[in-house]
Amino acid sequence: MFKFIVILAAAANLAGVARAAEPMAISGITEPFLDVTLGLADAGIISGQFFKEGEAVKKGDAILELDKRLETFEVARRKAVMVQNKTVFDSTHTLLENTKSVSQQEMNKAEAEYNVAAADYDIAVQQLANRQLVAPFSGRITEILLKPGAAVAPYQPLVRLVDVSRCYFTGHVEGKAAANLQLDQAVQIHVDGGAVLPGKICFISPTVDAASGLAKVKAIFENADGAIRPGLAAQLITE
Repeated sequence: MFKFIVILAAAANLAGVARAAEPMAISGITEPFLDVTLGLADAGIISGQFFKEGEAVKKGDAILELDKRLETFEVARRKAVMVQNKTVFDSTHTLLENTKSVSQQEMNKAEAEYNVAAADYDIAVQQLANRQLVAPFSGRITEILLKPGAAVAPYQPLVRLVDVSRCYFTGHVEGKAAANLQLDQAVQIHVDGGAVLPGKICFISPTVDAASGLAKVKAIFENADGAIRPGLAAQLITE
């Protein structure tokens, strides 16, 4: 009798494992890996546009540019002051070392004036660089909100940039079922239209929504050729 009970218990455990191993289907949507709206910290007038909507950009590419004539002049002025102060500093240093015809105090003053001029030049160079809207990552422009000639306020949205070389699947699953999922678990992403792509789970919400009883799940998959357009409906299927 005891052996019979043990056999039944083992069979029940095997059945539970089989049920846990059954594939799970989660409905959701695809999203770009990065989706950012860019702006500038400075105000000004847009004087240049170097890319069009839909075009790909690389990290560091300038997309838009504000009028920068004053900043360009300021860089040239600060550079001239820095070069002059460097000449004075070098000559003062030479005199102090070779002839002792200048005091240490004069040497310190010349060095301080050169250091201040160099810092002012660096600030001017940065202010000039701030007149350009530069891509913070490689991606594709989906929207340019203002064109050349338009006035720009600080931090005003100007360009929407997305990275679709990788994509997320985002869906929701019942809280109890989420316990059967694991981070880095291999899954398949079935995208609306027929594409099937390998992916892995990268996020499982540690909480369950009290109203719906659902937990958020995200999986990441490669999309180097851009064949999948984020926003399409999809299903996550566990393996």
